[in-house]
Amino acid sequence: MPITIAGDKEFENIPSIHNKTLRINMNENIYGTFAEIGAGQETVRHFFRAGGASGTIAKAMSAYDKDFSDAVYGIEEDRRYVTEARLKKMLSHETQLLENRISREKHPNKMYFTYANTVATIDFAKKYKGHGWVGIKYQVEPQGGFNEIIIHVRFHENDARLQQLTLGTLGVNLIYGAYYKYDSPKKLLRYLYDHVDKDQIEIDMINFEGPQFEKVDNRLMSLQLLKNGFTDAVMFGPDGNNILAAKILYKKNILALRGSFRPVTKVNMDMYEQSLELFLNENRVQKENTEVLFEITLSNLRAEGEIDEEDFMDRARLLCSLGQTVMISNFQEYYKLVEYFGRYTKERMALAMGVNNLIDIFDEQYYRHLSGGILEAFGKLFFKDLRVYLYPMKDPETGEFTTSENLKVHPRMKELYKFFKYNGRVVDIEDYDPEILTIFSREVLRMISHNEEGWEKMLPEDTGKLIKEQHLFDYKKPAVVN
Repeated sequence: MPITIAGDKEFENIPSIHNKTLRINMNENIYGTFAEIGAGQETVRHFFRAGGASGTIAKAMSAYDKDFSDAVYGIEEDRRYVTEARLKKMLSHETQLLENRISREKHPNKMYFTYANTVATIDFAKKYKGHGWVGIKYQVEPQGGFNEIIIHVRFHENDARLQQLTLGTLGVNLIYGAYYKYDSPKKLLRYLYDHVDKDQIEIDMINFEGPQFEKVDNRLMSLQLLKNGFTDAVMFGPDGNNILAAKILYKKNILALRGSFRPVTKVNMDMYEQSLELFLNENRVQKENTEVLFEITLSNLRAEGEIDEEDFMDRARLLCSLGQTVMISNFQEYYKLVEYFGRYTKERMALAMGVNNLIDIFDEQYYRHLSGGILEAFGKLFFKDLRVYLYPMKDPETGEFTTSENLKVHPRMKELYKFFKYNGRVVDIEDYDPEILTIFSREVLRMISHNEEGWEKMLPEDTGKLIKEQHLFDYKKPAVVN
């Protein structure tokens, strides 16, 4: 039988780390292995100290030496050790040993688990604060299927010992949540920070897999990381699984398109195609080393008030169906977005945007919190030789096209704008489709909600069909009139 789940009232007073470990140790059916590499054995230490660990801990190990680690878990193709692939090998290998070595006839009620982490703490120069992969593979009923929760963390503390202690606490929270909150992944995620401050450690990726999480959409879990302030940006791929930013952005050329994509229209895709063509023609930009991101800000998701998770998922499903990688960020200002990319690459970057977005960039009100104001922001935005690809706007009343040549910014910003414009930082998208410039997402959304005809032709091919089949954006099939 599955473990009985504690009610929410239990968490009104957060149990101590000691009480969490003791509760797990006292459950005679929870049994498993701890494999911790790179920061000591900080998680298992809590279980040893709590008492009663002999019935819980099958083995605790740290294959710390690289040669020994390779002998146990194999050699990674990239020769790296702090990776998701390494963590998955650790989880699979140790779980297999449990099943092979412990007799089910003797222990029919045991629920196996393997907890593992592979981390790199802060270096001696304190230049790189470190990061790590943490995960658990486990059963919630005897001889049942295995579930898996994997997270990636970035350390923010400036002392290796403090980082180790924080990791140990986080590990206990993960194991406890895996067993006593698996029926509510959103709450499980929040409880990872029990007795841990957000300034100590950042969780920037999480994935749930297995029979208990079949109905969990990991894209929605990404959103929870942002909503709870655990990280500033998350990404997921066309397959719907969350992606670590460093994995896809490291040493890459990056093109980002910001929008609401509510829903994604022919204008969005035309902007994507034309800006990508311009970007690939830039010096030092090769297609095989280029990543394109469709980015939505958290403030955009909150535009209608509280974040509507179903609305978010509708946008995500459409973008993923078009084969796009999606980024959700808390970076309202573009310079913060570029700074974020700068963590992972020194290669070329570009932003594709419409006229209104560029006008907003030159609005001083967004930079009042900076001591250097808009000049400081622009120094951060353009210091990497960044390009802005500008998609034109058509006035529906006059038919006039607005481009970088006739775009109007505040009079105080005119000379600053000219400086960046005539130094080649703002580039017009010229080979656009003029027939689609009157398409606006908000109008398409209104037509969908009012069951009006004709909105399908404003969207990329097959997108309208997907909206109808999955009833996205509150689409309701028109009633048949006899």
